[in-house]
Amino acid sequence: MRFASLLASAPVLAGAATGCDAAPRIKDIVSVENVRANQLVGYGLVVGLAGTGDRLRNSPFTQESLAAMLERMGVSTKGIPLGSQNVAAVSITATLPPFARAGSTIDVQVSALGDASSLQGGTLLAAVLRGLDGETYAVAQGQVAVSGFKAQGAAAKVNRGVLTSARIAGGAIVEREVPFALRSATSLKLALRNPDFTTAQRVAAVIERRFPGAARVLDPATIELQGRGGFALVDLYSEIETLPVEVDQPARIIVNEAAGTVVLTADVRISPVAVAHGGLTISVAEAPIASQPNPLANGETVVLPRSSVQVDDGAGASLAMVEGATLRQLVSALNALGVSPRDLITILQAVKSAGALQAEIEVQ
Repeated sequence: MRFASLLASAPVLAGAATGCDAAPRIKDIVSVENVRANQLVGYGLVVGLAGTGDRLRNSPFTQESLAAMLERMGVSTKGIPLGSQNVAAVSITATLPPFARAGSTIDVQVSALGDASSLQGGTLLAAVLRGLDGETYAVAQGQVAVSGFKAQGAAAKVNRGVLTSARIAGGAIVEREVPFALRSATSLKLALRNPDFTTAQRVAAVIERRFPGAARVLDPATIELQGRGGFALVDLYSEIETLPVEVDQPARIIVNEAAGTVVLTADVRISPVAVAHGGLTISVAEAPIASQPNPLANGETVVLPRSSVQVDDGAGASLAMVEGATLRQLVSALNALGVSPRDLITILQAVKSAGALQAEIEVQ
């Protein structure tokens, strides 16, 4: 099935989703200002590796960290050379979700910093996770889980996934909370994830119908929410977050030339334009054969070349007239020309250059 054929069904789906029951909810298209996640980062040691850790001679920071850890545990390593390859220095990253409370757990990602070849079977020792303000928000520790694997023999090996990156589910305990007094706030700002004047007005109108005077549009990305009718803001938001809103979006075409992917929104329109598609294709295939002399004959075996050349000059190409096309009509016309996704990219860019494409093209 051509990619364009898949696009042809987009307007049908869009048309079926115009009802209020199928429209997205307010909570799906907005986020509450300042209610967001925070990034945490830390440094630690993974121990218990089966000889796949850092070579301490090549990773002096791992050796220093190992010595410092042993000193804190009361083990002196002064004058003692450390040559273990069962330890790896790692960076630790995590996301602290909004309203995470002290004592709750979050997942952490562990990645090797040195020349360790695998973190399989290792254990992360207790390490602090800090925010960008330098404060400690969580402590991470636990058995790491690597999703990849490696197997090899004398002449071949197989790698799957990345062995130097691992994850610990629930591996960090939150020690500090990010304060946010939501209940005592006098107003909330709802930020649209995809800013748009029309969508912002529709969100405010839906809220106003339920709670008059509770919402106003500040800009294409922000709707201000104020408490009304004895409702606190947190209660008011819980009442309106499930209300359906029909989302508007600009006509846009997303093109990924490397992968040959084209995504068109349902509002893409084409002014009257004629499109012809065709080209010259030459295919050359080599199939050499061996020629041998007759039995008892005085001769030698030779290889004779055999070439097959096929030429397609695009004689079957046709001219399609696209007049005021919707997305369905556009895709149907391009399907009639037999275009591939990569040809579709070229055609759309040419139509845009001609001024006939009423949409924005974004090339990734």
